[in-house]
Amino acid sequence: MAMIEVRNITKAFGNLVVLKNFSVDFDQSGVTVILGPSGTGKSTLLRCINGLETIDSGDILVDGLSVREKKNLKDIRIKCGMVFQQTILFPHLDVLENLVISPIKILGRPRNEAIEQAKELLNKVGLIDKLHSKHNELSGGEQQRIAIARAMMMNPKALLLDEITSALDPEMSTEVLKIIEKLAQDGVVMLIVTHEIPFARRIASRVLFLEYGSVVSDTSNEEFFTTVKEDNERIARFIQNIHH
Repeated sequence: MAMIEVRNITKAFGNLVVLKNFSVDFDQSGVTVILGPSGTGKSTLLRCINGLETIDSGDILVDGLSVREKKNLKDIRIKCGMVFQQTILFPHLDVLENLVISPIKILGRPRNEAIEQAKELLNKVGLIDKLHSKHNELSGGEQQRIAIARAMMMNPKALLLDEITSALDPEMSTEVLKIIEKLAQDGVVMLIVTHEIPFARRIASRVLFLEYGSVVSDTSNEEFFTTVKEDNERIARFIQNIHH
């Protein structure tokens, strides 16, 4: 059974249908990069998987749990950690408390255990020296790296990453992408919406290309950036435009 099963979902905002009879499965392995033009449902797909948007029809199962049942949403959000375009850290808490609050309150983990894990993850993202900093003392790139660490504190089965470098300058963006590559090497399952084509090419095991709320291409990284790119004029044009 796939870890995430998206079954014939439709999602509309008013008269605008963003996803129409959309189906896709995600296994418990690898990194899937989701590409496509703006407004084609990429971010909406991640938000629907996480239960942040309600679906109009169809169903999404995460580890067998339906997002249509409200009682499942807490477990689904633990299983699928999400990192957004804009990081929102609790401004009244320092970095350490931002990381340990959910494991302690939601998972009931002992505080000393949560603190140890937080320190390990901050080491991994290169920010152990920011342990007691507040969010207004951090750069945008540092906030995103802490948001990734915070998501990992819940020991999720998958990370959903939505354009997490879009608000960052190139230097900060590079720092964040290095962390994502490190997690991929560690075997963390990820679904990543991005416009960073060179990064996608380095990290993806699978590439989904969406347009008008449908899957145009679903293939391996190697095939997408060779055969598919050469054979599909629309995809070739998209990649060329992004590069420019």
